[in-house]
Amino acid sequence: MAKHDLDTNYLDPNYEPVVNQTSNSPFHDVLAARLKRRAVMKGTVGAALASIMGMTLVGCDSDDDDDGTGTAAGVQTELGFKAVPVSSANQVVVPEGYSAKAFLPWGTPITGSYPEFRADASNTGAEQEQQVGMHHDGMHFFPIDQKTGSNSSTEGLLVMNHEYINQGALHPNGPTAAAGNGGVRPEDEVRKEIAAHGVSVVHIKQDSEGTWDVVFGSPFNRRITGGTEMDIRGPVRGNAKLVTKFSPNGTETRGTLNNCSMGPTPWGTYLAAEENWHGYFANSDANQPREQTRHGVNDSSRYDWELADSGADAYVRFDVTPGGGDATSDYRNEANTYGYMVEIDPFTPEAKPQKRTALGRFGHEGVIFAPATEGKPVVCYSGDDARFEYIYKFVSAQPYSAATAGGYLLDEGTLYVAKFNDEGTGEWLPLSLDDADFAAKVTAANGTMVGDINFDGFADQADVLLNTRLAADIAGATPMDRPEWGAVDPNSGEVYFTLTNNSLRTEDQTDAANPQAENRTGHIIRWTEANSDHAATSFDWDIFVFGGEQGTETVVDGEAVVTLDDDNIFNSPDGLWFDYNGRLWIQTDGSDAAPYQNNMMLAANPVTREIKRFFVGPVGCEVTGVVTTPDVKTMFVNIQHPDANWPFGTEGDHPRDATVIVTRNDGGVIGA
Repeated sequence: MAKHDLDTNYLDPNYEPVVNQTSNSPFHDVLAARLKRRAVMKGTVGAALASIMGMTLVGCDSDDDDDGTGTAAGVQTELGFKAVPVSSANQVVVPEGYSAKAFLPWGTPITGSYPEFRADASNTGAEQEQQVGMHHDGMHFFPIDQKTGSNSSTEGLLVMNHEYINQGALHPNGPTAAAGNGGVRPEDEVRKEIAAHGVSVVHIKQDSEGTWDVVFGSPFNRRITGGTEMDIRGPVRGNAKLVTKFSPNGTETRGTLNNCSMGPTPWGTYLAAEENWHGYFANSDANQPREQTRHGVNDSSRYDWELADSGADAYVRFDVTPGGGDATSDYRNEANTYGYMVEIDPFTPEAKPQKRTALGRFGHEGVIFAPATEGKPVVCYSGDDARFEYIYKFVSAQPYSAATAGGYLLDEGTLYVAKFNDEGTGEWLPLSLDDADFAAKVTAANGTMVGDINFDGFADQADVLLNTRLAADIAGATPMDRPEWGAVDPNSGEVYFTLTNNSLRTEDQTDAANPQAENRTGHIIRWTEANSDHAATSFDWDIFVFGGEQGTETVVDGEAVVTLDDDNIFNSPDGLWFDYNGRLWIQTDGSDAAPYQNNMMLAANPVTREIKRFFVGPVGCEVTGVVTTPDVKTMFVNIQHPDANWPFGTEGDHPRDATVIVTRNDGGVIGA
């Protein structure tokens, strides 16, 4: 059985193996020499090309209506705060004139009998199912009166993901390993670990003194966990490859796991992403199906949940090794019910979550919607967070109507994957058997090796979606440096994506969109769709900024448009969000060594590319997840996997992930 080293605080990089073995590099040979000529070297870091042929995007052009302060067309995007320095302190740092307070830490009771958190982490699995989960990540604030259009900034539902767990902190003395315990794990430990995953829906309200608290007893307070029953929707619903002992007709499953980022829909629901779900399953069969191998499922699971000593189906399902009968007698297909965007209606607690299969099955980091327009298709984007994976776009088949919009809009449509061309243009390649070009590529690939998979065709469109990564390989998409969060500028309509890092990219694998070999610091790419139509099939792109040390430059047409200094050095951009005034917030999940120190959040002006550090997290953490109230006067920021003694200084070996509330002392707009 394969083994892995899992730090109690962090995901094991070996559990995110490179599983894209294709050689898609559609323009590498043309670009290589030119890239080396035009790259700029400064200090100890290589700051690579930002715009190949000198193209600029709306909002960057010298012809923009810009008064020099970052105010374009009356939009206020200037950064009116003093940048904070890097920090190695075990505390949150915010600018002068701001305050920060921990809120909703792991274990906060929110529903049921409201069991209090025990400082020694001795709460049971049943109690954890009623408490805020662990490893806070993406989140959104839904005003309590959003359906009336009033958009309260003092009361609403804060909905957040819980990506994974720190097993050592979750239990009083750490987890009981199966090895040395008769090959099994205690059932209640497993139940608690499953319950610490998922999503929390918390009704919160601000009092007259400005203090936020949980509305205890609210019917909206809710936990969705790794064991909550869910429906399968869209083209893959009922497919034979989703049949399990739990759902013989392939229409249901249990749980959502490794929920990283998210996306609020135009109709007021919440989509939670299932990212590194592959590590939760074990398959000891030497002949694994492509639905598992292309994602990295192997013969051991991350937490050994399948070894719970009760032997109950709720835990056995994580062993996806085929048994002796057919698929209705075991859980060989359980992993095929994961890898989707999961829609949750926060205002309807009795509603089952829905897994939206038309958006594809891969390692979803999150999803971001373009502004919805009456009578036009709904458009959303998603990144596949793994080395050399892809960026996707979904365009609905049916038009948006505010009066009737709902999740059904995500069940029919076309899924595209991005190809970034060398001259700063791009194409959206449809992953649909109804498209003649894609169908021809599938036919040509049949009977050949696609990466390390012996390709034997797709049975139907459901099969394409089940194998989204493989379909993108065949289509000829551009492998990216870990595409993570996306964001759409509410003013210009430009789409931004973080490319966190990729230390495994070699020099001969570089390309225009991913120009750095051994990319350890990452960059942010952006594009504008043709004719400003988000449903278009072509786009123009550039690189907004490269991460790195002091002196790192982002160069356009031979001119440095960003030069990083003490106020804005950063590495490994991850979280990304535009606030309601159009400021871009950038969160990091990278090296906490010098010169960067603790992970951080920066604010950027998308017009001028001015960037300032606004927030630094405590020791060992990832800063991830950000949203404000509609008036932009209260900001919520999530802190994931902090080291010991945070947030209250007394936690010892049981540090608690938490949301941080940031406000201006004068009650003003955040960032202004």
